[in-house]
Formats: sequence, structure tokens, C-alpha cells
Amino acid sequence: MGRLHGVQGMSIQKHIERIVIEALLEAQRDGALPTVEPPDPRVERPHNPEHGDFACALPLRLARPMRLSPIAIAERIVERVKTGEGVARVWAVPPGFVNFALDSAWLTARVETILDAGPSYGNVDLGSGRRVQVEFVSVNPTGPLHVGHARGAVFGSALANVLAAAGYDVQKEYYVNDAGNQIDAFGRSILARYAQSYGRDVPLPEDGYRGGYVLELAGDLKAEEGDRFLSMDEAEAAAQLGSLGVRRMIDLIEADMEEIRVVYDEWFSERSLYDNGQYDRTVAMLRNGGHLKERDGATWFASSALGDNEDRVLVRRSGSPTYLAADAAYHMNKFVERGFDRVIDVWGADHQGQVPSMKAVAKALGIDEERLVLLVYQLVTLKRGGEVVRLAKRSGDIVTLRELVDEVGADACRFFFLSRSPESQMEFDVDLAKEQSAENPVYYVQYAHARIAGILRLACERGIDFRGGDVSRLGHEAELALIRKMLQLPELVEQMADALEPHHLPHYSVELAAAFQRFYEQCRVVSSLPEDLDLSMARLRLVDAARTTLARCLDLMSMTAPEQM
Repeated sequence: MGRLHGVQGMSIQKHIERIVIEALLEAQRDGALPTVEPPDPRVERPHNPEHGDFACALPLRLARPMRLSPIAIAERIVERVKTGEGVARVWAVPPGFVNFALDSAWLTARVETILDAGPSYGNVDLGSGRRVQVEFVSVNPTGPLHVGHARGAVFGSALANVLAAAGYDVQKEYYVNDAGNQIDAFGRSILARYAQSYGRDVPLPEDGYRGGYVLELAGDLKAEEGDRFLSMDEAEAAAQLGSLGVRRMIDLIEADMEEIRVVYDEWFSERSLYDNGQYDRTVAMLRNGGHLKERDGATWFASSALGDNEDRVLVRRSGSPTYLAADAAYHMNKFVERGFDRVIDVWGADHQGQVPSMKAVAKALGIDEERLVLLVYQLVTLKRGGEVVRLAKRSGDIVTLRELVDEVGADACRFFFLSRSPESQMEFDVDLAKEQSAENPVYYVQYAHARIAGILRLACERGIDFRGGDVSRLGHEAELALIRKMLQLPELVEQMADALEPHHLPHYSVELAAAFQRFYEQCRVVSSLPEDLDLSMARLRLVDAARTTLARCLDLMSMTAPEQM
């Protein structure tokens, strides 16, 4: 009952939780404790290292239903926890905690476990292969991406990475809004600029797109297509130019995403929902379920009866569908046609008001609303020298994602955008992101990896083959602290996947780099003295495990792990 079987597949934290529950059930079978249904044990790491490696407050929550003091419950649980492999000591702490200290020999043996796991270290089987779709960014293909979209791109892709590490079958998707009024306006905007380039007096539509990129796009299409659109029917010319423009914008968006290391598994076309009948089937289903009503010449979704604060227009008087209508068909496709167990939509702050409507749609379509998760991220402010800055160069009206990546690099973008929870507004300090010093957490973490790589290179240059190093020789306080920090990664992956909070990764990476730095300062790794060779080999095994763990953190954040800096 006191055995910890490893760190692959389940975190140490989960093992300790299992130990507590098994001891509790044994105490209930013995009659030492009343039989009540145990709640989640919630094993946590104490803030004070003197309190051990883990602490469980379960006795505090059992005191009322059991009608016993928390400390008495804790003591009876402790009596039934057998120490052994992994657990060195377990004790009761007032007012009612069960605390655990891990065995040092077991801890040092985990170095080999980490090295055996290699690039998959940190993986856990929380998801058991369940299919999850993460849809993020999904900006209208009517212009380039700006820095606000970068935050959603980084968050969505890192979340997908974490879920995959937690054992889910994850698909990353971009929903391409290539139908509807915004595409019509985009086509008419390109046509106006195209005609103007031939000297025609054609005004830009009132609902048109005014960015400088539209002017460039029209010029590019003129160079490639000539003047053939001038002799066409205006509506047909706008439609064809709009289609060409959308294709170019999608290519640009895809290239921008790759610049920030985001690669999608699927680019899903909104137009396909109309072409394959999915939209018509979804509207019919809502109508048959009694969720639609006609009013003022439009079709309304009775969403107020399903938890929304008001009813919403589904189909306008003109007969054109609203975003909500398309989203209803799209989510019907996700859950019913493609069979995802869970769908996570990552939206920008401007879509906050649509969350209740989308939840109401899920209810109306018979989809368990727990299967649909809507995450909203807040705005970004760029600063340099304490002042709000604009990085726009070509467009003159937006700060593009590509301009920011060109300025500070993809690694800094990913680390800083991920370092705050999505619901909090954030400031992106351009100067700090570019600084090459320990003040810059990106540089600090990557430099730690480069330093580790340098130590391993030095060992190779000196002909030290540390593959047979005996990690049982490890025991210095700084060595054990580094191992303890490395062993937190699997439980962190579990926690992040469960709470959908990948923003803990940057902070853990800094803590891991700091733990390595303390070890490096206190423990000489590569020694030229023959009598130190065995300890050097053991420490090099530890250093290699630290490289594995830190590289995995960087990989989960889709950042590079430099060998030298």
C-alpha cells in the first residue's frame, strides 16, 4: 500500500492520493472509522518543506460526517499507511493533515525513470484516448493577424500540447469564415481598390475594409490577373476577387501561424456547411425542437428559454444566416458528424457576449453542455520603455503578428503570451522580451538548457562515459531538490489538462531552471580528480535528466531548446 510504482502514466501526487484512500478504506473495514463516502483526497505540496513532500487535508473534510476530530481521523489513517518503497515517513499534523515524506533512495532512482522516458517524460494517461478538438484563432480571412490573435494562437496550441501529453487524442482546428456578409464586403473592397488602380472613380463601400493590405492585395491581383474583372458584372467581379483574396489571406494566416509555431490539423470551411446540407439540417432540427420563432420578418432562436439573457436572430430578414446560425451548424458537425467527445473553443474578448448563446445552442441540439468548453482570452497591450507602442509598418492601422515575431522572436512571443492566465489582461514588454539577461525569463530558461548541454559536452570532451553512473550516490540537498522539482512535471501536466490552464508551464520552467542553478552552484559536476569520477558520473546522469525535463517543458510550449547561447 505504500508503494509508488513510477512516474509514467500517473503522477506521484495521484499515487499518494490512492495510498490515502486505500488506508481510509482499510480503517473503515476494521471499524476504526465510520463508513462514509470519501470525497476527493486533494493531495497537495506543502509550502513549508519541513512539512514533507505531500499533505492531505482529507480528515478535515471527514470530521463532520464521521463526527470525530480531524486529528483522530488523520492518526487512524496514518496507522494503516505502510511505509516502504517511495514513502519514507507518514505522520499526522494538527489540526488534521496526513503528511508524507518521500524516501531519498527512491527519489534518486527516479533520475533513471526520467532518462528512460526521454522526450515523453511528463506524459500521463488522464485522457485515455478520448477525442478532444481545440479550435482557436479562427479569424475572418479578410486581413492579416494582429498581436491579439497571437495570444489566442499561443494559448490554444499550448493547451493542445498539454492535452496530448495527458493522453487525449487532440485535433487542432481553424474555422475559416469563408461565407457571409464579411466575405461579400471584402470582395467589394478589393474590387473598389482594383478599379481605382485603373483610374476608375469607384468609392470604397461603407462597410468595406480600409486597411492598406487591401490596396496591396488589389495591386497583386491586378499584376496577376490583368484587367479582366473590369468588364465583368460587378457582383460577379466582387465574388471572384473576394474568393481570390480569401485564398491569399488564408495562405498568409497559415504562414503567420507557422512563424509562431502553430500547425493546424484541420482548416474547416464554413462554406462547406451550406454546400453539404449541414446548415439546413441543423436549422430543421432547431425548428422541430420548438426553438425557433418568426418575428419581424426574421427567424429568432428562443435562447432566453435555455439560459441566455435574450433571444437571438438566427436568420436575418434578408435570408442570410447570422454567425450564431453558422456556429450552430458547425458545432453540430463537430459533435454529431465527427464525434468529438469534447470541444474547446478559444475565443477573443470581443466574443464574450456570445458564450451564453452558444451554450443555449448546445442545449437545443441535445449536446451535453459540459462537453462544450468556451474559453475567452483578454486583450494585449504592447509596451516599450514604459510607453504603449505601435509596431505597424505596412498596414498603418494594425499591429501585425508577423511584425511582433520579427521584432522579438517566436520563443519570446510564446513564453510571454502564455505566462498569464487568458482571463487576465496583459502587457507585453517588447524591451524585456528582447533582453539577453537573467531579467528576461525566456533567456533565463533557455540559457539553463544551454548550460546543461554545455556541461554534457564538456564531459564528452573529457572522455567521461556517464551512462553507467550510479545515481544512488546522489544525496546532496540541492540534488534532491532538483529531483523533486523535476518530478512535479507529470502532476503539473495532469493539473493543467484538468483545469485547461497551460499558463503554469512558463512559471514551472523558471522554477526548474532556478533549481538547476542552485544545484550547479553547490555541486561540482565534472571533476578532473580520479577519486571524484564516480560522483561526477552520477551527477552527469542527474544533469542529463534535468536536460530531458527542461527540454520537455520547452517542447510543450513549442519553444526551442538551444544547445548553446
